[in-house]
Amino acid sequence: MDELIAEGGQIRKLWPFETGAYRDHLLRLDVASRRNRFGGAVSDDYIRSHIRDLNHLDAVLYGFFVDGTLHAAAELRPIGTWKSGEAEAAFSVEQNWQSHGVGSALLERILLTARNRAIKHLHFACLAHNQRMQQLARKFDADLRFDFDSVVGEVRAQRPTPMSMVREAAADGYALVNAMLDAQTRLLKPR
Repeated sequence: MDELIAEGGQIRKLWPFETGAYRDHLLRLDVASRRNRFGGAVSDDYIRSHIRDLNHLDAVLYGFFVDGTLHAAAELRPIGTWKSGEAEAAFSVEQNWQSHGVGSALLERILLTARNRAIKHLHFACLAHNQRMQQLARKFDADLRFDFDSVVGEVRAQRPTPMSMVREAAADGYALVNAMLDAQTRLLKPR
């Protein structure tokens, strides 16, 4: 279900009505974390454009929330369509939450989602100096290839099972309820 980690935080799916929280998270990233997420320096306008394009990319998003605020996220996007059997994953973790197990929890959720969509090859890229991402990839037995100033990783996903499908569906149901409660709490907070 919903995974509780580091200081009461929670990993759950992001829903289309939460893209503003994702945008705000990406805009809060420090310079190094933003560069690591996007593979180079990007502007605030680029991030806003990226958020607008998410619906067209057929992305699945997961986030790490503490007290209703998103502090880390993972994107899973098909390469082509979901039927291609290939997808790309991207991760962002705000500096204060790095090295707390957040990336591992997000990658576990991404792997479950990829598995249930019959993704055979999950790709991700990171800059050559991004040791945290490389360690995370190795933890999940990724094949890493160094290419000039970047590293390309690939994880082979397992086949879906009825139990993996139930795990994702249960987590999604719980996540939707939590997202609605978070939205209600924000609306009722005095300004």
